[in-house]
Amino acid sequence: MAAPRALLRAGCPTWWGGGTPRAMSSWNNFRKGPDPIYDLNPNPDRVPKQNLIAHMTSRFYDMEYIREWIRRFWSWNLYRKNKVFSHTLKHYGPNVAAAHFVLTQGGAIRFQDQEWILPQDKNRFFRNCLQFQNLPLEEVDASGCVINYYGLENLVHLPRLRSLKLCGCPYVDDWCLSRLHSLSSCLQELSLAGCPRVTERGLACLHHLRNLRCLDISNLPAVSNKGLIQILVEEMLPDCEVIGSEYADGLEPHSEEEIVTAGTTATIPGTPVGPMPSSGT
Repeated sequence: MAAPRALLRAGCPTWWGGGTPRAMSSWNNFRKGPDPIYDLNPNPDRVPKQNLIAHMTSRFYDMEYIREWIRRFWSWNLYRKNKVFSHTLKHYGPNVAAAHFVLTQGGAIRFQDQEWILPQDKNRFFRNCLQFQNLPLEEVDASGCVINYYGLENLVHLPRLRSLKLCGCPYVDDWCLSRLHSLSSCLQELSLAGCPRVTERGLACLHHLRNLRCLDISNLPAVSNKGLIQILVEEMLPDCEVIGSEYADGLEPHSEEEIVTAGTTATIPGTPVGPMPSSGT
């Protein structure tokens, strides 16, 4: 059945790839109960629906279209937060542009011989950024920020960056770690603790960071055998201290019977496994 003409009054904006507007009820009557003008099956005696999806279904003609609109909005918002600060890069240099990016994301930064600049101090930093134009950015704490592969473009060209913390970043994955090779001459400390998308393949990309002295790989749910990965990373970066996991992580403990049997077999080579045969009289 065709939708009433009133349902075609609002829709997804056409400037964002939404195409032609599709049946969405008027926002003026949103959350005001059933309306015989907009409700396809008005019934004043019916019980009001409590489920959120059911409530939205009664208000929107096409729920799949709304889901796609929300998904595109979140994708666009993530892209907006990870854009390159080209204007700041052109006028103030890569260090101030990287600091601007991290502070906007909610992280903290420290320039050479300066105190830490926290997110609540970003407005004061923006007003006085000229005094940091010739100072190298040495430490970046972007823990919990929504940095992704494209956002790292603001950080990978810093010539004096020594410490980078990406703890708990939900969009840091193996592709992001592959971009850190340009920091191989300066980066000394790297923390990836709590990154849910980092796997063994991403950690293998860190072999370029020959000057790395400390690597935190604790609480990586996508890494299966953490003990084995720590051994491989230590062999790959012999001068780096790997913290966050033990060698026994990921190994299954043996039962007492298996341990006793293995010890007996190792002590007497060739000993048959099983009960001793009874001697006949």
